[in-house]
Amino acid sequence: MSQLYLVDDHLIMREGLRALMQARGHTVVGESADPTEALAEVQRLKPDVLLLDLNLGSRSGFELLADLQRRQVPTRCVVLTMSAQPRHVAEALRMGALGYVLKGSAGNELASAIEAATQGRRYLGSDVADLAMQSMVHIDADDPLATLSPRERQIIAMVVNGQSSSAIGLQLHLSPKTVATYRSRLMTKLGVDDVPGLVRLAIRYKLVDAEGH
Repeated sequence: MSQLYLVDDHLIMREGLRALMQARGHTVVGESADPTEALAEVQRLKPDVLLLDLNLGSRSGFELLADLQRRQVPTRCVVLTMSAQPRHVAEALRMGALGYVLKGSAGNELASAIEAATQGRRYLGSDVADLAMQSMVHIDADDPLATLSPRERQIIAMVVNGQSSSAIGLQLHLSPKTVATYRSRLMTKLGVDDVPGLVRLAIRYKLVDAEGH
């Protein structure tokens, strides 16, 4: 059976998952509500599978997925979340998650996702497979912001509101260098050359209003 690490901002959810997984023969080697702490512990403990919620209060599970991908951490990831947004499914898979399971699913579905992930296979429940298809069919080609992750949209809004990389990093628990990398990557992704261009784009697609709110 697998060694698991749990990331969820609700203690009662982690306790329930721990009991469920241990009853099925898995070992839960650690847990956290914080992406930064989780990254350090996953690198140290080297679990087989990470069970990750995307909504971590003021933080985002996408942060952890990005860090795991950037550092090439071998632990496989299964997203376990309430989010049934097609673009979240697509983004999680793009960032290396092997499984995506909704929290309303049966325990057997999560067990199947963990088993598939340990074998390096992708697992999507039937509802999630439909969401993944929707993400490919319905992304609005006229809205370049439609493909951005929640964290990317958050950083754009903060840049547009005039916050420095240091200020953004302090609020999001990221280094200024990481924020600058995000900003540079986003500008390239959106095809803009400078912050004024980013401001115009954000206003045009109503990420912020003309007053920058």
